[in-house]
Amino acid sequence: MANTSLLPLLQTLVEAGATLAFALSGLLEAARKKLDAVGVCVVAGLAAYGGGTLRDVLLDRRPFFWVAHPEWLWGLLALCIAAMAFLRARHFAPTERAMQWPDALGLGLFSASGTQLALAQDLPGIVAVLMGVITATFGGVLRDIVCNEIPTALRDHQPYAVCAFAGGWVLVGAQQADMPAGAALVLAAATATGLRALALATGFSLPRWSS
Repeated sequence: MANTSLLPLLQTLVEAGATLAFALSGLLEAARKKLDAVGVCVVAGLAAYGGGTLRDVLLDRRPFFWVAHPEWLWGLLALCIAAMAFLRARHFAPTERAMQWPDALGLGLFSASGTQLALAQDLPGIVAVLMGVITATFGGVLRDIVCNEIPTALRDHQPYAVCAFAGGWVLVGAQQADMPAGAALVLAAATATGLRALALATGFSLPRWSS
């Protein structure tokens, strides 16, 4: 019972961590495109909240997760202001390399939380896993589309959505094995993050289309 009561708090912490990681990725892309202050906030917001918002729309969850936590919006605005004040072009390359790891963490956290929320509505496993993938990847897709780029998740050939997909199935399997909900959530997030980190460390890539 105690584990179940802690699950909402754990999910909130998971989403907060993932939101921060993806907001930073949006900031970097907006900075590279030399957007104005509004553009920076919009792109960072899309990266941070896009996937979770689409998930909430599809699952008919109200209020949206960022509406339920307005303090996150203030945090995003503060982050954008700080980045515009202190981030310079020479910082882009090292910051982007460093951001690969928080991004991998956000991928795992969002994929696990999205899958968990769908399972809580008694949806089939494949639907729940895809909700996790959408939660983890769609913010980045929106970020890149707005910045006139082919989404990174679709073109860099390193496993990304595949890692989220695998992490979602770990959560489904763990719950079917009656693992405590909190432990299952952590295991799923660690799996997706670990697979992404392994791909980054080894340079593993998915097969390319050949004609």
